[in-house]
Formats: sequence, structure tokens, C-alpha cells
Amino acid sequence: MLEMKTDPIVKLVDDLPQTSITTRMLGGLDYIVPGEWESASGFDKLVRLVTDETDEDILKAVKVRAEELYNDPEAGYQKAVWLYQTVDMMDKALAAAALANKIGDKIGFLSFLSKLTPKSDMVQSIDLALKLTIELFSYTQINGLPRDGIQEFVTSLNDYTGDNVMRLATLICVDGLVPLGPDFVTKVTKVLEKAIPTDLEKSPLYKKIGDLIPGGGSDEKLGFVRRTFSSAKDWMDGFVSSKNLTTESVVSNLQSVIAFSDDKLDYVAAFIDVSTNYFEYTGIQSVAVHVIELAEDEVAEKISEQKKKDARLRRQEAAKLRIEKARRRHEDKRRKKEEVALMLCNVGIA
Repeated sequence: MLEMKTDPIVKLVDDLPQTSITTRMLGGLDYIVPGEWESASGFDKLVRLVTDETDEDILKAVKVRAEELYNDPEAGYQKAVWLYQTVDMMDKALAAAALANKIGDKIGFLSFLSKLTPKSDMVQSIDLALKLTIELFSYTQINGLPRDGIQEFVTSLNDYTGDNVMRLATLICVDGLVPLGPDFVTKVTKVLEKAIPTDLEKSPLYKKIGDLIPGGGSDEKLGFVRRTFSSAKDWMDGFVSSKNLTTESVVSNLQSVIAFSDDKLDYVAAFIDVSTNYFEYTGIQSVAVHVIELAEDEVAEKISEQKKKDARLRRQEAAKLRIEKARRRHEDKRRKKEEVALMLCNVGIA
């Protein structure tokens, strides 16, 4: 059984850097989905941003409830973040192992790095397909669905916004278009069709998360990875087409934040693997926003229920006052009648 615990969500968000190679890369690609993403600025600020609330008591209540939701062992939020973290952890391990000692001479911004060995098409294709499968698993964990909910996941892609769509846009660009070219969807599909179980088993990412993939053996698990990619390929093709994405346009925007020569694109992909953590970064943001939104709804419901309760108590108190006033009026009338009767009685006696 995999241990999928993480740091508290508040710490995870607070520890996200506002400026890094990752944020520069994401900033260089946010033209694809303008307005959907911005770098993190701490959990408290994120609560304010998501809720658009100014009442400090409400903000505190939302924060506390969001922490509780994230820590719930029955929920899948920590598992989702662990999956996002694992993608980048394995990327770094694989790319770091490929470093040589010679300093590169054509990649200005990356000159501090040793020469990188790019992935083969087989390795890159399996890596991309596994990352998409992990996105599926994270989606199902967050939404309480079975891990094999491919159709629900693919349907949800059309509704992806914010950090979610930024992550998928980056996946398409830096794991698809840059290293594999404009026909990356077709290329990955063909590679997966030719792949055999041992090709999958060689992947460090598969070695880490393979137990989560439905299937009794590597052949069945490879089949699941194929189905996941195949189910999402129309959406990816449509996304590339609707955004007019080309390798050249993506490279041009990346060059605005990272200096490299156009003939080193596969090396740039390797550099991105070892130097960025966009899956973890946007994944933490996605999960944080999700639990904050849930917490806000619950707090609002409690506030609404409390208001209803307060209103009910006020009505009950008002009813008691009316009854008390009526009782007093009745008592006053009765007393006055008795006083009049007594007075008439006394007059008669006199």
C-alpha cells in the first residue's frame, strides 16, 4: 500500500515560491489560457481571493474548515497532491541521472547545467501518457470517483479552468509539442500501440505509481494507459487547434523567459523536467482552491443555518412576549373586574 500523506495544505501553499523557473515558464505560457493562472501568494491570500470575503471571522472559519477537509483520511485530497508531487519528483530523478559533466555552450540561461540527454520518443511518449493518467487519478481522488473513471474525466476536461487548465496546457506544450512536434498526439498514439509491457516497466514514474493503475499485470496496465490517452486525444487535438498552438509559437514564448537555441528543443524538454515542478505547483493550487471552495460553501451554509436559527429564536421570543403581554392584559382585566365587583359590593353593603 502506497503511503500518500503530505504536509498540511496551508504549508504547501505558503511554501510555493512566487518567483522561480517554474513560475517563469508558466508565465511564459499563460497567453494560452489568459487570466486562468497566477503565482501563489500564500494560503491566507488565496482564501481571500477565492471567497472574495473581507469578514475576518468568516475568513478564519473557511481556513480552519479547509484544513479539516484536506486532512480528512476518507477524502482524496492528500492523495491527489502526492500524485502531482510524484510526477515532478520522478522527472527530476530521471533528468538528473542524465546529466553529464560538460557545460553546455548553446543554452545561455541553462549554462550552469551539464549537458542533458533528451528522452527517446518511446520514453517521452510513455511519460506523457502516464502524466495524463495521473491527472485522471488526481481528478477522481479530488471528486470521490473510482480510479477507472476515464469517461467522467474526459468529459470534465471541457470544464477545466484556473490552475487545472494551466497544468494541462503546459503538459501539452512542454511534454508534447516541444519534444515531440506538432503531431505529438498521433506520434504518442502510435508509440503506445507498439509499446510492450517492459517498455512501461522501465519508466521510473510507472515504478512509483504502477500499483494504482487498474489491471492485473503490466500488459493490462499498459492497456489502461492506452485507453486513457486515446480517450483524451480528441480533446488535446481540439485544444491545440482552438488555441492555434504550434511548436514555433510555444518555443517563442518560452524563449522570452529561457534563452535557448531552436535546435536544442529536445534538450529544453529535458531541462524543464529537471528544473521545474509545474505539476506539483499547479496541483497544490488546484487542490487548495477546491477545499477552500468547499469550506466556503459549508461555512456559508452554517451561517445561513445560524441566521435561520437566530430568526427562529427571535420569532419564538416575540411569540413569548406576545403571549406574556396577552396574559398580563387578561390578568389586568380580571383584576379590574374583581376590583369593580368588590367596590360595588362594598357600596351595596354601605
